[in-house]
Amino acid sequence: MTVELFIPCFIDQLYPQTAFNTIKILEKAGCKVVYNAEQTCCGQPAYNAGFWEEAKVVGGKFLNDFSETNYIVSPSASCTGMVKNSFNDLFTNTVVHNKCRAIQSNIHELSDFLVNIIKKDYFGAELEGRAVYHDSCSGLRECNIKAEPRQLLSKVHGLELVEMKDTDVCCGFGGTFAVKFDGISSAMAEQKINNALEMGADYIISTDSSCLINLQAYIDQHNIKIRTMHIADVLTNGWGNV
Repeated sequence: MTVELFIPCFIDQLYPQTAFNTIKILEKAGCKVVYNAEQTCCGQPAYNAGFWEEAKVVGGKFLNDFSETNYIVSPSASCTGMVKNSFNDLFTNTVVHNKCRAIQSNIHELSDFLVNIIKKDYFGAELEGRAVYHDSCSGLRECNIKAEPRQLLSKVHGLELVEMKDTDVCCGFGGTFAVKFDGISSAMAEQKINNALEMGADYIISTDSSCLINLQAYIDQHNIKIRTMHIADVLTNGWGNV
């Protein structure tokens, strides 16, 4: 199976190892991974800020950067959700309507693809400690992902996965929300981290680096002994020992 890899701009710039780990997982699952180096952004920042015409330009480039025939996989429920749902606002009844619909049906967040499309959930990963999983707003509400990441994490050797209170409540990031309403955002991050600490967690794991960057910033600022990890980084952890 050939898979086209979509790496969101913030992962490309801030978490490149997560991108490489996504490739490792897909290849271990038996996929041929294709990466178009011309890809940039899905247009979500402009779209969320209300600049729909600008988002349409960026989104139009996205549609040109990917094919209509292959599965498209991304380590981001947020950007996947943007394409699957918000592209309707930008491209319905336009000249690229049909191409948009084809790509929307082909794009999947990583955990969704692994569990529901290729039916694989064990990758020989190892991570010692206790973890909580944070349901990102986009993962849960736009991509309908809940059981899939938990299924994958349950197969990681040495990892104890526990449920924290209000796991489905927003972390406070919300893109420009964290900039415009930094006090509210910080309070929401604090609540999320306190809920994880109540469970004695060593790690907060999610499908979205955008959530994790917000949480990790609060953790670093207050010197809290807990660590955030993207699920792609967890699923490739300890492979040198396998």
